[in-house]
Amino acid sequence: MGMQATSKGNMPVVLLKEGGSETKGREAQKNNVAAAKIIAEIVHSSLGPRGMDKMLVDSLGDVTITNDGATILKEIDVQHPAAKMLVEISKTTDNEVGDGTTSAVVLAGALLSQAESLIDQDVHPTIIVDGYRKASRKAKEYLESIADTISANDKNILNKVAKTSMQTKLVRKDSNQLADIIVKSVLAISEKNDDSYDVDIDDIKVEKKAGGSIKDSMIIQGIVLDKEIVHGGMPRSISDAKIALINTALEISKTETDAKINISNPQQLKSFLDEENRMLKTMVDKVIGSGANVVLCQKGLDDMAQHYLAKAGIIAVRRIKESDLTKLAKATGARIVTNLDDLFEKDLGIAELVEERKIEEDKWVFVEGCKHPKAVTLLLRGGSQRVVDEVERSVHDALMVVKDVIEKPEVVAGGGAPETYAATKIKGWAKSLEGREQLAAEKFADALEEIPITLAENAGMDPIDTLTVLRSKQQKGDKWTGIDVMKAKIANMKSSDIIEPLAVKLQIVSAAAEAACMILRIDDVIATQKSPGGPPGGGGEMGGMPPDMGGMGGMPPGMGGMGGMPDMGGMM
Repeated sequence: MGMQATSKGNMPVVLLKEGGSETKGREAQKNNVAAAKIIAEIVHSSLGPRGMDKMLVDSLGDVTITNDGATILKEIDVQHPAAKMLVEISKTTDNEVGDGTTSAVVLAGALLSQAESLIDQDVHPTIIVDGYRKASRKAKEYLESIADTISANDKNILNKVAKTSMQTKLVRKDSNQLADIIVKSVLAISEKNDDSYDVDIDDIKVEKKAGGSIKDSMIIQGIVLDKEIVHGGMPRSISDAKIALINTALEISKTETDAKINISNPQQLKSFLDEENRMLKTMVDKVIGSGANVVLCQKGLDDMAQHYLAKAGIIAVRRIKESDLTKLAKATGARIVTNLDDLFEKDLGIAELVEERKIEEDKWVFVEGCKHPKAVTLLLRGGSQRVVDEVERSVHDALMVVKDVIEKPEVVAGGGAPETYAATKIKGWAKSLEGREQLAAEKFADALEEIPITLAENAGMDPIDTLTVLRSKQQKGDKWTGIDVMKAKIANMKSSDIIEPLAVKLQIVSAAAEAACMILRIDDVIATQKSPGGPPGGGGEMGGMPPDMGGMGGMPPGMGGMGGMPDMGGMM
């Protein structure tokens, strides 16, 4: 029989460490798609104005209540590798455009479940990927074709965009007032650059404090510092402030080298201390000489220096974060000075008022009334810490969408209208593709419709009826027809003032398509275990083999390969 040859052929090759596992082919794909679908289902119910919120409790027991897709996925610590990819697209979407994180994940999940049905019909994943790529390119073209170009500083539209972004959040009731301060703040810090604008959201400082209600939130034309005035003898407020920003310490620095000073009598000690005081007084005099009446210092302030400043009636605040100092420079027009010898009148910044106010139990210093501040502060309030945290997240999204529109002044309607429009168009275009890619492109269109379907489901409407009416209206050419979720009916979204940046829609389509294609191309998942003892819970994906079977190659050393097994003879 040539037993030797067969037994040689059947020698088990140990490739992975014990406890490692491999899932191949269809099995691996199913597993990955299932994981991605679960992630999409988690955020599925929080899409749209009627979406629900999630309560997340972390390992320390901290509670977060939110319906921001990116925050939800960041807080739940996802282990599955394919699911992690969906968490990543929500993160990048959040960083790029700020809004649409939930939609991106829902769309990616829909693309994968649509692909699954094709794989079951034996369509090769590569073909699906090609079809999806073409379809996503087309979808972006169709979206661009229906976008309206606006002027970048059209307050009216920017307001609507900010409001639309907040419709889906906890702050919906106060979105009018919040949208107003958000648009003001973004317009204040945007820099005109020939015909386009640059917006750096970091120039808007967002401070939050529990207490009051969301209505008490306001914009401050300047910067709020969560620090108090250092010395009790200083005035609590100064109007017509001239502000010196100093990023060096107003104290005597220790010498670089180790030095000893021998003092033999009290007289020497006194002159030594007097000398220190004189040095501090010289420093303070330089500040006074420049005409400053407010000193904001990044480092420490010696007690003696505080005393001299207080005598001169100057307000001082110490240990200010560097980022805040930079914002202060932008807001007040001051120059940050490192060496006091360089401090002159022209380096000072100007603000109408610098004063310390008590907010709940903390004392904060307000620098406000700057002429044309290139940095402003939004002070957010809310009934409880959880509320303020969620207000902050909602405001971040709204700031980002306003920035998106100012930087790329093109908008589309919301309410699932652009997705439905693109889906309808892609279905027509898919017929021109030859071969099985046509099926993939059609599935892409079906996946796009998942967004209006989800909006309808969350609003308690019948998803199928809604979609059929929506499709027929879109076929007739009403490209702005979408779902007015609050009224639970199908309407023209343009006239309902639901407006979103084109940038967000494009980002959602590309992020979701890329993630779906990446997951579809995986046909083999190889997991290795670090510890020699195999994973806890027995063998991870291998279905928990009992340890005495030793998985692969886990045999006791004395038994040498397989050759040394006495009674296996006949099995070869």
